[in-house]
Amino acid sequence: MAGPDGHRGWRARLTAWRVPLSILTLCLLPWVLPSQALAVNVLIYGLVAVGYNLLFGYTGLLSFGHAAFFGAGAYVTGIAIGKFGLPWYVAVALGVLAGSALAFVIGLLSIRTRGIYFSMVTLALSQLVYYVALQAYSLTGGENGLRGFTVARIDLFGWTVDFLDPLKKYYVLMVFAAAALWLVSRILNSPFGAVIEAIRENETRARACGYDVERSKLIAFTLSGLICALAGTLSALHLAIVPLDILHYHTSGMIVMMTLLGGAGSFFGPFVGALAFLLMEDVVSLWTSHWQIVVGSVFILFVLFLPRGIWGTALAWRAGR
Repeated sequence: MAGPDGHRGWRARLTAWRVPLSILTLCLLPWVLPSQALAVNVLIYGLVAVGYNLLFGYTGLLSFGHAAFFGAGAYVTGIAIGKFGLPWYVAVALGVLAGSALAFVIGLLSIRTRGIYFSMVTLALSQLVYYVALQAYSLTGGENGLRGFTVARIDLFGWTVDFLDPLKKYYVLMVFAAAALWLVSRILNSPFGAVIEAIRENETRARACGYDVERSKLIAFTLSGLICALAGTLSALHLAIVPLDILHYHTSGMIVMMTLLGGAGSFFGPFVGALAFLLMEDVVSLWTSHWQIVVGSVFILFVLFLPRGIWGTALAWRAGR
């Protein structure tokens, strides 16, 4: 059996190679899952959970409003393409910028609170965004959602990809997911990554050590919203519609469940959680329309008996703890 040094060496190697290993695993998804549509959904929702995990798993802030950034990215991308005829890459950039700006504003208002009050403020502000989208019918389509835009092909530097081909579409979206994973890994490896983990462990002690806790939480909140907005832009490109439900608090709850199922605070856990959640939804919904009861029961069991989630528990078991 490997000793403590062996375990530390194994974890260090895994950390050093986590980005290429994650990308390699995601590259295989379309070939091992029952459908390529499911693989695309795992990629997009896994990316949302990665963004959420940066705030909840690594900074220790429980937000119930991340659907706002996911939806903002999707809506702005769809509006930019459908209403203004902008190229897809400009629309993606605008979607990410809009989601990040919204995250900055909501973060600025919410980080002044703590605990359950922080969660409630993020939930309330997210629902405010939902009702703004509901009322802005001429731009968002109201309760019918945003329609009327389709990206049939991707043209970039003379290279054209048929975006209606599910497999090619998956690998185009993979490029963005890989870039986001690299960014998150760089953040976690930086001194700023150590600061947010210190805040998660003990905010008072982090402040006593001289760290600017409020500013660090605001930066973490904004970066988390940026990645969620990126996932939203990918969702808009994938579906060619933006349903109003993407902004609803149900979506925020689903993001929390995916993160906890996979393992909050673990690098690849969010993708495992998204895969587990969407697979359960696919399989159980074939048997009963009340699939949420089954998924909710599984979630409760995980919270009670496996709080580290699937991937977090596997890592702890491998480390012998």
